[in-house]
Amino acid sequence: MLKPRWWDVTVGAGSLAMAVGLLFGFGPVGQQRLMIALASIVLFVLGYVLVGRAAIGNPPAGWRFPVFLAVAALAVGIGTAAAPFLAMLQTLAYPLAWVIGDTRRRGILASLVIAASVFTGVFIGGGFTAGAAVSGATTATFSVVFATALGLWIASIAEYGEERARLLADLTAAQAQVEALSRGRGAAEERERMARDIHDTLAQTLAGLVILAERGGRQSRNGETDAAATTIATVEQVARDALNEARAIVARTAAVPSEPAFEAAVERLIERFRAQGGAAIALERGEVAGTLERDAQVVLLRCLQEALSNVAKHAGAVRAVVRVAVAQDGAARLEVVDDGDGFDPDAPHSGFGIDGMRERVALAGGRLEVRSQPGGGTALVVVLPGAGVMAERAVAERAL
Repeated sequence: MLKPRWWDVTVGAGSLAMAVGLLFGFGPVGQQRLMIALASIVLFVLGYVLVGRAAIGNPPAGWRFPVFLAVAALAVGIGTAAAPFLAMLQTLAYPLAWVIGDTRRRGILASLVIAASVFTGVFIGGGFTAGAAVSGATTATFSVVFATALGLWIASIAEYGEERARLLADLTAAQAQVEALSRGRGAAEERERMARDIHDTLAQTLAGLVILAERGGRQSRNGETDAAATTIATVEQVARDALNEARAIVARTAAVPSEPAFEAAVERLIERFRAQGGAAIALERGEVAGTLERDAQVVLLRCLQEALSNVAKHAGAVRAVVRVAVAQDGAARLEVVDDGDGFDPDAPHSGFGIDGMRERVALAGGRLEVRSQPGGGTALVVVLPGAGVMAERAVAERAL
């Protein structure tokens, strides 16, 4: 739909052209008829400016539609009666009536009224003769049919555009809702990630520090100076590791021990738990034929840390064995087996321990198995796919 200023240009230019035509070639015979014809143009323009213009683009038109229609029909009828050339006024009257009416029903009604005014003007201007009646009826019929068809077509286009605009608004609102939900989901996932990382890193490390500090205190009270110094040095190193882990969590990067080699990182972690006392922990190295991706290292080290923490705190084990193997394609397998008290894996349990490990492994596309029974020890197995599978999974998650 044209904006009011474009209708201003259209009505102004059209009215001026008709006035010029009356004055220079298409005017009626007689000064009186010419003045009436010019007055009808002025009447039409005033009706548009004072009544019709304010209704364009501001539905519903209310009282403005019938008033403008009456003025326009009167101007067309009077102008056509005074000068047949002014039947051209209908080229402005029809589209304005459809735009101001704003509905199909009003548009059709306006077309009939304007067509009737054209017929009346031609009939009066022709001297009320049969020929004038036929001419007026023919002109009115063609004009109303054409105007109605054009009006219905334009109305359908306008409605289509409005429907598209509504759909766009709905889609925009839906997209905003999806983005809000995604942000909420992202925040929830971030909270879960931080909870897992804090449990798997800081909480375990701090628990180890408590054990080491208690041991150092006992050694100091018993006069075991060298042993106490060794324990204090271990406390210092573990505390530094905890600081690095905390910084890594804040930076949203996984905290992997500083050694570049995965095997060295595993040995360092095992040594930390050996220093805490309890079960004797043995490392059995399997084949390490490939290179582990950083994400896979993080998962395996966190699972190993959690498993050894469970051995130290809950298993009551005398001996534990850690087995690590890496295939050529980067697929990895971690086993932690102890001879402790065991438990029922299907029994309800709380905390982030096994559930946190299971979720972390699942996010990496792997699987976690826990085999245990009361009095029969525990075996924890983590299997991760190769680097290609993990990369494809990461790409798919970013695409969601």
